[in-house]
Amino acid sequence: MSGHQLRYLLNQPGTLILPGVYDCLGAKLAAQVGFEAVFTSGFGISASTLGLPDYGLLTATETLQSVGKMAESISIPLVADLDTGYGNPLNVMRTVTEALRWGVSGIILEDQVWPKKCGHFQGKQVISAAEQVEKIKAAVHARGESGLVIVGRTDARAPLGLEEAIDRGRLYAEAGADIIFIEAPQSVEELVKISNSFARTGVHLFANLIEGGKTPCLRRSELQELGFKVGVYALSGLFAATQAMRECFERLRAEGTTGRIEDDLSFPEFEQIIGVDRYRQLEERFKIPGESIKN
Repeated sequence: MSGHQLRYLLNQPGTLILPGVYDCLGAKLAAQVGFEAVFTSGFGISASTLGLPDYGLLTATETLQSVGKMAESISIPLVADLDTGYGNPLNVMRTVTEALRWGVSGIILEDQVWPKKCGHFQGKQVISAAEQVEKIKAAVHARGESGLVIVGRTDARAPLGLEEAIDRGRLYAEAGADIIFIEAPQSVEELVKISNSFARTGVHLFANLIEGGKTPCLRRSELQELGFKVGVYALSGLFAATQAMRECFERLRAEGTTGRIEDDLSFPEFEQIIGVDRYRQLEERFKIPGESIKN
């Protein structure tokens, strides 16, 4: 999927809401229920593939393979959380090049010291604004004419304060970031201040909404009123899936059966979600003459 399609969505009226996904199944579900684009959660990928917290433990290879498979599984734009770009400006250029090969439409580059942490964790540190500016410039250079959307993220709010975070946002926009993402503002008042600071710049703003996190979980209409172009519910799917799975396993452990779980989702319904019929048709089309397909 081209970054130009994502740019088209960003140019439409209203706030774009993206669900956070961490595997191909979640990406397909998001597309099937009608979302216009999705966002990959580094927190979710770390939890689901490693069973570990978002502490910079995922390698660039693991991240790119995960987001690439998700991008291939859907026909809507995907915005990938690519952490710090995994190194200096030259490393960022390679990361961008690989993301483009996988069909990623947008990327997030943050200014944390590596190894990074989840944006809503304590103890974050950031690199200098000057270093991050060069990394964003390198990403702009590497994307060429692809249309890749670059989200410049700063985590300076926690260690250095909101004013420094806003100043960094301005610098990252000047360096070529298409969207500015000030991570973890701690109140509606702070969201308003961010919005007012960029109101006359024409720069798109991004809000990361996590249930129980540092930033208030506002509705689409509220984000739109504040002037935020993109709102990401980064971990909602992960939390919901975790709770549903826990309940299923607890019932199975206690009762020796899953009970009436089939009332919520059956085997045939799941086959539809992952497109089994298409592969049955292909299997029939390319079967060896004289052979029958066994059930």
